[in-house]
Amino acid sequence: MAIEIRVPTLGESVTEATVATWFKKPGDLIQSDEMLCELETDKVTVEVPSPTSGKLQEIIVKEGQTVSVDALLAILSKEDTAQEKDIFKEIENTQVQENNDFKEKDTEDAPSAKKIMLEKNLDPKSITGSGRDGRIMKEDVQNIPHKSNQEKPSSVNAPINDDEERIKMSQLRKTISNRLKEAQNTAAILTTYNEVDMSEIKKIRTDYKELFMQKHGVNLGFMSFFIKACSHALLEIPEVNAQIDGEDIVFKKYVNMGVAVGTPNGLVVPVIKNTNILTFAEIEKQVVELGEKGRDGKLSVQEMQGGTFTISNGGIYGSLMSSPILNPPQSGILGMHKIQERPVAINNEIVIRPMMYLALSYDHRIVDGKGAVTFLVRVKEALEDPRRLLMDL
Repeated sequence: MAIEIRVPTLGESVTEATVATWFKKPGDLIQSDEMLCELETDKVTVEVPSPTSGKLQEIIVKEGQTVSVDALLAILSKEDTAQEKDIFKEIENTQVQENNDFKEKDTEDAPSAKKIMLEKNLDPKSITGSGRDGRIMKEDVQNIPHKSNQEKPSSVNAPINDDEERIKMSQLRKTISNRLKEAQNTAAILTTYNEVDMSEIKKIRTDYKELFMQKHGVNLGFMSFFIKACSHALLEIPEVNAQIDGEDIVFKKYVNMGVAVGTPNGLVVPVIKNTNILTFAEIEKQVVELGEKGRDGKLSVQEMQGGTFTISNGGIYGSLMSSPILNPPQSGILGMHKIQERPVAINNEIVIRPMMYLALSYDHRIVDGKGAVTFLVRVKEALEDPRRLLMDL
């Protein structure tokens, strides 16, 4: 019986992917849930598992080719014979032994990285992993400097000395570039700015961080305050939480907050669902969990879908001011920045306060200037007086 292996759902607004790596070849026996290939999109790397045991009969789409959602990837033939089951058991035992021989450390490297290391006979101990806990990613293996002129790419523009290095742009990076440019070409993006005094939030974190950790098992960070402040403001100014669908405007009565996370492969945006009804502790736990998954390349498609608004924190990299770009089809994104002590005038006196610049980029096709400014003021008010969040003001 022939089983069709097709491209799974890739995520919101993602219509195509690139076949990055095939882990199997035609004729190989496959076990149920064993990984067949790896797809790259602009948001996440998707591993395609086998739905059943069988033999890989034919690969339809080769590595490097672009495919759309539900496209046919391969054909699997299913033959449930006793002999084949014995072979599967033997393969399983062999794979366990190979994995034990291949790598002694506890951290699990990316499957695509392990495949390349095996093919090139590379020692994992000689490679520095950029993933969490030293996990070796595909790019870490691909970006190993060439050791001879014969290995350098043959191009008229290739470097002629060792002072330069030429690396082919990954499909993930190309797709990110195309989507960002598409956002600029499609939406009427404007940015409005404000600043917020972080004194009250810093005081709350100092007073309650130990109790918060003892009760909830997670640190009380800044992100939960921003997510709650934005969630309140989005329900008050619903056009910032809306999106364009053809000639319609779709207003959302819930808030699914995307939190931009920098990873070795690029920027990803996992989504925390229904933040308007979550507690601070529930938000903090999800921020930590999704952030770790993003850095380890383990985010699922479902964890990347359904966002209605995004927060991007450039402050963790030291950015004092920036203009974030929209994450289509969303109509708004808030940029957080570095907290910096600055002199400010309060009650006719000059005082030093921990200040942060905020930037709201929005789609002017939906959001007018008044709505954008009002939204940012509401966020500022809630952050400077967090009691407003408790009283839903």
